[in-house]
Amino acid sequence: MVSVGPGVTGVKTEVLGCGSVAQAILSRGLFGSIVTINVGFAMAVVMAIYVTGGVSGGHINPAVSFAMCLFGRMKWFKLPFYVGAQFLGAFAGAATLFGIYYDGLMSFAGGKLLIVGENATAQIFATYPAPYLSLANAFADQVVSTMFLLIVVFAIFDSKNLGVPKGLEPVVVGLLIIVISSSLGLNSGCAMNPARDLSPRLFTALAGWGFEVFTAGNNFWWIPVVGPLVGAVIGGLVYVLVIEIHHSDPDPDFEAEEFEDKPDKYELS
Repeated sequence: MVSVGPGVTGVKTEVLGCGSVAQAILSRGLFGSIVTINVGFAMAVVMAIYVTGGVSGGHINPAVSFAMCLFGRMKWFKLPFYVGAQFLGAFAGAATLFGIYYDGLMSFAGGKLLIVGENATAQIFATYPAPYLSLANAFADQVVSTMFLLIVVFAIFDSKNLGVPKGLEPVVVGLLIIVISSSLGLNSGCAMNPARDLSPRLFTALAGWGFEVFTAGNNFWWIPVVGPLVGAVIGGLVYVLVIEIHHSDPDPDFEAEEFEDKPDKYELS
């Protein structure tokens, strides 16, 4: 049961999020743009968390799940189940989106599934670097963007911080994704999620784009996998050492009265 939520969130996010990219690309900008992509992806995350938040906390991102385990927000035994479901869900979501837009993909470039060029469609499913981007810069890009993601996620679900009104946490997460993708998305699409990038990339390799999807961009594929994991650890560490460590301990009697029966917010439960 613990893996159901992350799997469903992965499917929904991939179909609705990458669907926003597909609509923009396959219509050649007529039915979408970078604005609809950023908003569409963010709202896909929001809807996915609302659907599965009560079951599993709405976890979508292995980097976030790993950081939560590392900093005591989640039990370690859940991690393999969450990560496995996240990768499977993203793969299933990519396959679903491929089926929905199959005719559009086939007609877009005369039946060819291309990775680079003006008629490329591989970027619908996974992220690829801008032509000017070096691997070192790409890695730094993913580390920093995921670091900001984790800092704010930890703040949102820290019951001793200002917090967010109950039930609105997913909305604030969506706004966070919008601001990060709007400011740090130019270099390589701002994946920040190993499952969201690697599973769809594997699907495209099997579905007709070929295994060149792993060699494109100077073997870029591992950057959105390793970079977010490193950034998540740094982000969690920054929050704990710079913010959380300064929380004052309230009067024990007051704390017992104020927080009695209050659920822990760290797992979005």
